[in-house]
Amino acid sequence: MDRTTQLTARRTELAPGGRPSGAPATSGPHGTNPSGTRVYDPVTPGSLHVRAARVLDANWTGTSTVPSRGLYPHQWSWDSAFIAIGLRHISPLRAQTELETLLDAQWADGRIPHIVFNPSVPFDAYFPSPDFWRSTTAGRAAGAPRTVQTSGIVQPPVHALAAWLVHLADPGLSRARGFLSRVYPHLAAWHRYLLHRRDLGGGGLASVVHPWEQGMDNSPAWDAPLARITPVPARSFRRADLAHGAPEDRPTDLDYGRYVRLATEYRDGGYADGGGPFAVEDPAFNALLIASEHALARIAQELGAPGTARHARAERLTGTLIDRLWDPVEGMFFCRDVYAGDGGALIPERTVSGLVPLLLPALPRDVAAALVRTLRGPHFSLGDATRLVPSYDLLGEAFDPHRYWRGPAWFNTGWLLERGLRGHREQADADALREALLDTAGTSDFAEYVDPYTGEACGAVGFGWTAALILDLLHDHPGQGVSPTGTGTFDTSDKGGDRG
Repeated sequence: MDRTTQLTARRTELAPGGRPSGAPATSGPHGTNPSGTRVYDPVTPGSLHVRAARVLDANWTGTSTVPSRGLYPHQWSWDSAFIAIGLRHISPLRAQTELETLLDAQWADGRIPHIVFNPSVPFDAYFPSPDFWRSTTAGRAAGAPRTVQTSGIVQPPVHALAAWLVHLADPGLSRARGFLSRVYPHLAAWHRYLLHRRDLGGGGLASVVHPWEQGMDNSPAWDAPLARITPVPARSFRRADLAHGAPEDRPTDLDYGRYVRLATEYRDGGYADGGGPFAVEDPAFNALLIASEHALARIAQELGAPGTARHARAERLTGTLIDRLWDPVEGMFFCRDVYAGDGGALIPERTVSGLVPLLLPALPRDVAAALVRTLRGPHFSLGDATRLVPSYDLLGEAFDPHRYWRGPAWFNTGWLLERGLRGHREQADADALREALLDTAGTSDFAEYVDPYTGEACGAVGFGWTAALILDLLHDHPGQGVSPTGTGTFDTSDKGGDRG
């Protein structure tokens, strides 16, 4: 019996008032601990913990977890990584299986596709469907698997970080199953692909070749590079997303026409990297690659190999990230349009992606402090006008509190920033953000994303990574100075953090 079943079956073990026998009473469903941090009751029927576990149980297919039964009926790459991070608290075996299923669909060139299609789901349930991507034929030269249909693009590399955290949840089970020894070669090949084949700007960072790869699909950061793309006619494709979400919350047909044009040209070029019309170095994508490189070093050490070279590479990449994407005047990171001008140019749009590098343990102290000031300032207003971090500049011309990645707050970026704040010892801000994430997830029915001002649910509800990351916050409240990601220790020296 895994923890999902245990938690939903424990009604008879509860003391009067709905708390476990011997547990301290709280005010209502939750209270505070001696330090003043809010404590959420983990086992009361109907509690946030049980509700989150039930979302993951409802979205479980037997080998992986769909983000949403209606809107997203397949397996998504970075969704599965975030989902595994939460699943480890209720079933480490399911969390391991989640990642193993995804990695089984890896291409021979090392890429992990952003969608692994469920063959039992009708083609018209999601667009672009398998017959659009044609991975087994168009991706043959790049080594697409022949026995499973996938997309041909990628998503942010959270996977090594997820694998390490899943291992830490039950090291005995992990070692007994050989989990790390089986996933390590896949993860190493994935990082090689990104660091070599995707260094399209020649500066050492990975580029995305489609907005969907970065995960923040409809961000205003893409508007300028996308303006070079001629959209396909809206009548040439059918959008399944509008059957499950309000049109005003979703990308426009014009945006979709450009997305489809880019994906079509990439497919028709055999999914070869380089030479396409769109290439952007994104701070969040590369920060997650760096965090996962630190995690991969820990995995190597667990397997008996030295992790020194990987830690050193992660630190070099942190320096490169600062050199190429940091704007000290604005106090945040920006995307770089690789094909703009001579050598590329920063895209002057403030998005949550530019704050995510706060996650990194080796970030210099002055950079981390500037990011925190920006997070609190008028463009994101955390703890003032907003409780959750908006995905885009509150003062930006393109801001929309409901439209996909153009303003709404997302729980995965909130989780990343909470981890970063806590790691850099901004405990009060981390505690406030944690509480806001927990409260908003509960009141929004684990929404895909929410209005950053009101918390109103947008997109799908019962969303996989929202439930998973809420479980992680409920279980894990790290102490000061310990990396919340388990990949190293943080330091507040001017040079930054983890050095080995």
